[in-house]
Amino acid sequence: MLPMFFWAFVIGGLICVIGQIMFDVFKLTPGHTMSTLVVIGAILGGFGVYEPLIDFAGAGATIPITSFGNSLVNGALQEADQHGLVGVLTGMFEITSSGISAAVVFGFIGALLFKPKG
Repeated sequence: MLPMFFWAFVIGGLICVIGQIMFDVFKLTPGHTMSTLVVIGAILGGFGVYEPLIDFAGAGATIPITSFGNSLVNGALQEADQHGLVGVLTGMFEITSSGISAAVVFGFIGALLFKPKG
């Protein structure tokens, strides 16, 4: 069990290091960095590389934002097989809808409870 925790820490940490390098070296904004990591996850998922990474690293690969891109692609591909082009659009949101809904709800609650600086 200890190797599983070790590799989850290493892979998750490497994904975070990539994001930090994007901030510090390439001077990308948080939005650009997050979008780029989602696209990288989607590309890796489309080529079938991200699923073996999840099998190997567990939470180290499923917790970072790159996993969201992988989920979008997986949902689109699964539904495209069943429903064609319409399935591409509906499949992306079917699998990720709980995460998107939670972000909207908790963002709204946060906006009600706290005053923004500015």
